[in-house]
Parts: sequence; C-alpha cells; structure tokens
Amino acid sequence: MSLSEARYHDLVDAVQEEIEDVFDDSGLDVDLENSGGVLTVRFENGTQLIFSRQPALRQLWVAARSGGFHFDYDEAAQHWICDSNDERLGELLARVVLEQGGEALDFEAL
Repeated sequence: MSLSEARYHDLVDAVQEEIEDVFDDSGLDVDLENSGGVLTVRFENGTQLIFSRQPALRQLWVAARSGGFHFDYDEAAQHWICDSNDERLGELLARVVLEQGGEALDFEAL
C-alpha cells in the first residue's frame, strides 16, 4: 500500500524535525537550514548533508559526501529504508555524520 501524499509529508516533516533535534542536542558545530522542504546540514569542514523530498516517488533523498541515497518508508517496520542496500535512515545518518562531522551521534530512533 502506498502512502497518501498527506501522510508522506507528515512523515518527512517528523523525520526532519527529529534530525534537527539530534543536531541541536549535540555539541557538533553545524548550520541547519530548512527551506522549501529541503533540510541542509552544513558541517564546519564545508561538507553538507542534504535531505530532500521526492513526493512523486514518496521517497526521502539524502545527499552526502559519500553519495546519494533514496529511502522508502516501510510502514510495517516504521522506518525509512534505503532502496539500494536496505540500510535504515538512522544507520546511514550515524555513519555519514561520523564521516563528515567527526562525531558519533545517535540517530537510532530513525
């Protein structure tokens, strides 16, 4: 069953808020910008992490230094899952934030 557009946007809004909260609660020096449904995280070293909506596909796309990743929402598991390697969004975020920001943050809730 595919997500309704309203549910899709609610899920993306919630995950972006959670991501912002994790960064806000950390000691990591990042610049967060949420504009037009795109959340951009800029690290001190100049690298970025970009979360963008793809409503037509009902996907959340993540662009990191290590590449681009496309996530589908798994209703049964209640997680965003990468369509290429089945990695959960929280696992990917923990990995790329460590790579780009040099600090381990806990995104386990995602």
